[in-house]
Amino acid sequence: MRRIALVGMSTLSGLVMVFSYHTSTNSSAAVAAAGTTSSGTTSGTTSATTSGGTTSGGTTATGSSGTYTGDAVQTRWGIVQVQVTVANGKITKSEAVQYPNQNPRDQEINAYAVPQLNSEVVAQQSASIDSVSGATVTSNGYTTSLQSALDQAHL
Repeated sequence: MRRIALVGMSTLSGLVMVFSYHTSTNSSAAVAAAGTTSSGTTSGTTSATTSGGTTSGGTTATGSSGTYTGDAVQTRWGIVQVQVTVANGKITKSEAVQYPNQNPRDQEINAYAVPQLNSEVVAQQSASIDSVSGATVTSNGYTTSLQSALDQAHL
């Protein structure tokens, strides 16, 4: 009788472990393919302006200036895309032009996360920013798109 109970409990424990195993569904490599969003518009476009000097890919001897839009990043909850404004090699503004807001929970999370991410970029002057607690997926997509925009600005 003892063996039966032991075998039964071992089997039950094994089944619990198998069914509680979670695979990773968050992939930071899930970037929108070929630089297009689901609506078919091209992402990663730049609109560079310079103040004096000659332009060479949106840069001058005094630094880059302009508006740069990063790649649209497909996250678990939706597309995140960031646009930065640069003046004389300094980030003056960062904003998420696309982010998940299809349901009330997305709207609630991103209502506090996106402004924090935007201001953190200007304060840090780089893509090395902290994730917002409770908005990890959006934060990861934001930093990936942000790095794409900063690469375009040569920052």
